Amino acid sequence: METKYTFCRICESLCGLKVTVDNNRVEKIEPDRENVATMGSSCVKGTRQHAIYDSADRLRYPLKRVDATFVRISWDRALREIGDRCRTIIAQYSPDSIAMYLGTAGGFSMLHPLFAQGFLTGIGSRSMYAPHTQDCANKFAVARLMYGFPYIQPFPDVDRTDFLVIVGGNPAISKFSFLHLPNAIKRFKAITGRGGRVIFVDPRLTESAKAAGEHIFIRPNTDVFFYLSFLAELDKRQGIDHDRAGRYMKGLDTVLALARNWPAEKTAPVTGIAEQVLKGLVAAYMNAHSAALYCSTGVNMGPAGSMSFWLQEVINAVSGNLDRFGGTLVGRGAVDFPALGKKLGFLLRTDTSRIGSFPSVSDCFPGGILADEIMTPGPDQVRALFCTGGNPLNTMSNSRRLKKALESLDLMVVVDIFLNETASVADYVLPATTFFEMPDIHFIFPLLCGLQMVPYAQVTDRVVDPDGEQRNPAHIFADLARACGVNFFGSRVAGTVFALSRFFEKKGLRFLALTPERLFSLILRACGLGSFKKLLKHPHGVLRPPHRENDFLGKRVLTEDGKVDLAPGPLMNDAGRLQRLFDDEIENRGKLRLITRRSVRTHNSWTHNIPEFVSGERRTNYLYMHPDDAAARGLGEGDHADVTSVTATVRVPVKLLPELMPGVVALPHGWGHQPAQGLSVASKAGGVNVNILAADGPGNLEPVSGMARLTGIPVEVARAGGPLCRESWSGIASE
Repeated sequence: METKYTFCRICESLCGLKVTVDNNRVEKIEPDRENVATMGSSCVKGTRQHAIYDSADRLRYPLKRVDATFVRISWDRALREIGDRCRTIIAQYSPDSIAMYLGTAGGFSMLHPLFAQGFLTGIGSRSMYAPHTQDCANKFAVARLMYGFPYIQPFPDVDRTDFLVIVGGNPAISKFSFLHLPNAIKRFKAITGRGGRVIFVDPRLTESAKAAGEHIFIRPNTDVFFYLSFLAELDKRQGIDHDRAGRYMKGLDTVLALARNWPAEKTAPVTGIAEQVLKGLVAAYMNAHSAALYCSTGVNMGPAGSMSFWLQEVINAVSGNLDRFGGTLVGRGAVDFPALGKKLGFLLRTDTSRIGSFPSVSDCFPGGILADEIMTPGPDQVRALFCTGGNPLNTMSNSRRLKKALESLDLMVVVDIFLNETASVADYVLPATTFFEMPDIHFIFPLLCGLQMVPYAQVTDRVVDPDGEQRNPAHIFADLARACGVNFFGSRVAGTVFALSRFFEKKGLRFLALTPERLFSLILRACGLGSFKKLLKHPHGVLRPPHRENDFLGKRVLTEDGKVDLAPGPLMNDAGRLQRLFDDEIENRGKLRLITRRSVRTHNSWTHNIPEFVSGERRTNYLYMHPDDAAARGLGEGDHADVTSVTATVRVPVKLLPELMPGVVALPHGWGHQPAQGLSVASKAGGVNVNILAADGPGNLEPVSGMARLTGIPVEVARAGGPLCRESWSGIASE
């Protein structure tokens, strides 16, 4: 037995882990109580990762589709055939005809997304898609407009604040978006313990609110009106620091003029938040010594996610809480990544999509138009897709339509660890290493952007070796670049260096190769943190300098004039939709709205292949309904209901949940793996894919960020009756 230390890479918390290894097999995972920042924090998903990776379903060899089945082939043959087909597509059509989808499993590693982008850049394609256009592109788009760079993301100074309002977030289950904040509930309890308040604004009384705070119900899709009224009331109560705004910001009068049209008495009928409740909330926010507003996916994925996040940031800024302890801070990374990115134009493309003319956000186009980009003839039509570390047929809107689009491609290549739903329709499937089978350092957000409550750095060596022919995703994309005859990042020098490096590694001459460990050392030295080998001697991480206040405004804002833009043109233009959104909510107050919810034992579509996570009552997802809504439709606990949106109908068992706001139903996402050929546990579980109820296409996307509406979906719910017409992959839950 051997004990090794590493860190989890399934979310921003990056919890330190203590791993027991025997004979190249992970036997046990425990929280690392000595980690300098996470200090023993971890969730059950993190400590059961080995149950995912040790599955007999793991991909161990390259596969090629032959008719309706997959057959094992060699790496050399797979790369050669993929390269030949890519060259043909580029020559016959254009580089933009080659697209990539970079999933979340790739985003939490350092080299995986960099090398994937390097491959696509080498091809000369702009056709990059990523899951942030499902759940958080609004924050990137707004940050670029307000602060000058998408990865400038102010975060609540949770350990010092006296008043924290969380809208559409449930950190007890799903952690903090972007911010590395392990053990959030303990921190929230510390706020209330020192006399402060934590308030959750959500359509459901969440686990977080029950554990460590207060709760206010809000109707789905109405967050933007909550924020407008909050800002209007803040202005009315003279809670705006005009002097500070005048020095460091611009556009205040413009945004205030907008907010004044939406006072609390006007918005209460749609938000469900009584006028006096909102006014009391604003008064408490103003009277607190320090305060912060924060939102997460419940806001992001609605029809006005960009406007909502923008208004939240305006409130934090003009109230004087931005860039101060206890308010919201902008951390410093180990290097000034936003300034470097601004200088190099990284993540700042100004092009628009072929379909819908949506702006690229963080150099990616909206996933909600991918099916259209594939199926719409014309120049730059997508004809080949590389999908790495993601499962878009489970996670993207209207995935039933997307499946038809993917099946029409000339070439589809998947890099993954399982033959999931998306891989099951690919032409080639390339087996990747897991997080435990490769060295790594913290990914871009915490290390280079300073999005950590406690700034620190940590590296990890591989914990175990691969048990087959799996390759590090970085190596896979280096090999694909060579097979396609393109240079990494479009650079002949980079292409030659990485080609030689891969040659040396394959010949057993690692001491001559530019290995991941050597690349990490280059990054770490540039950050002033020393070499990879040096940091390995600190298995529990090393602390970096703490955050400072008054360190952002007037110093690191990257807009052209160095001022925070409180009224960016694209967002003010988007505000033209407000009256239509308001009227729609008034007209449909009596209709149900569908939201998603998370479980402590599920993580997007990742964890359903662990038997213990999908056993007994957990074998399916459920439609959660308020008892009054269920009774009005003749439904009781355990009955099956048909849930219908504009795109589809799914059948699912019902659970009663009094903690839901009446008029709201909830259906957890990530389920519906029946079409997956290589998930022997998940494909036999019940459950439906909630995202087939969400609409895609250019007419259904939020204009600023290009995000689809994945929450607050209008639905009808009725008792299941008779056979239900369905696609074979839609995953109707069974008894």
